[in-house]
Amino acid sequence: MEVQKHPMSFFRPKLGIDLGTANTLVFAEKRGIIINEPSVVAISEADNRVLAVGEEAKQMIGRTPESITAYKPLKNGVIADYRSTEAMLRYFINKAGASKFIRPEVLISVPSGVTSAERRAVIKAAHAAGARAVYIIKEPVLAALGAGIPINESSGNMIINVGGGTSEIAVISLGGIVSSTSVRTAGNKIDQAIADFIKHKHNLAIGERTAEEIKILIGSALSQEDEEVLEIRGRDLFEGLPRNIEISTNEITEAITPVLMEIIDGVRDVLAQTPPELSADVMNKGMVITGGSALLKNFDKLIENVTKVPCFMSDEPLLCVAKGTGIALENLDLYKRSILTKA
Repeated sequence: MEVQKHPMSFFRPKLGIDLGTANTLVFAEKRGIIINEPSVVAISEADNRVLAVGEEAKQMIGRTPESITAYKPLKNGVIADYRSTEAMLRYFINKAGASKFIRPEVLISVPSGVTSAERRAVIKAAHAAGARAVYIIKEPVLAALGAGIPINESSGNMIINVGGGTSEIAVISLGGIVSSTSVRTAGNKIDQAIADFIKHKHNLAIGERTAEEIKILIGSALSQEDEEVLEIRGRDLFEGLPRNIEISTNEITEAITPVLMEIIDGVRDVLAQTPPELSADVMNKGMVITGGSALLKNFDKLIENVTKVPCFMSDEPLLCVAKGTGIALENLDLYKRSILTKA
């Protein structure tokens, strides 16, 4: 069904939204990426009112009184709390310059394993948040576009997009996904593995923000000869008092290896499903890894060591999906085969 052009369509903005479990990025036509904020909402328990969204809400995590709850309304890349997701989308769409008089066309990324019900929830939330038209495209396609991969060629290209809630792995050829899987293991589970390891080995409780900082500062997917050491603070589980400890890179590697192997199992599954001709293409060109969690030190090397297939980090991996939404928005006719839903 064709969408009729409105006389004022020249003034209608087009927005691409990378709606992630950990972060949401917004791409505006002709302006590039204009928003990059955490996917967090703070709610007042007394009257169920939204108090803060994005960076302001993230600062509240682990620091709120009982009357306020700060949390992530998306879980594993899909909507877990509809009302909070709608509020978050409205905040980002309005911040991008939309209003009740200027309703944008919005293109939103979703995991490749999304169900039709989960897809409808995203469309409904975007319309309620102020979008005039909503396009839905799977994350691996957008990640590949943002990484500069020529997806419309008759050649196999493999993308591994590791975000906060899901790891999207796909082989793409002629503009479509040939084989794929969506592993609901990614950055958030890596952070949780670090927190659990420190709890069990050092009897110290730390928050998710501290676990994420440890991962960013000294985390590595492979053991290091010259390991780094970081001093962290948490709550002693026996005495209930604050305590400082030192944690090393190789301890973090030990903590996160089981989680990383779950993602690599997904990579193996997709390679096993791929037709031989496209497998040869992937072997020649290598796999490309994108997403915020791809920034984990040596993750690409670990994947290559285990699968024996070359693996390369994309430029600006955190921004690939958002940049892909911009490319798709500017060439909707070219990528119409990749659009799951237009509403």
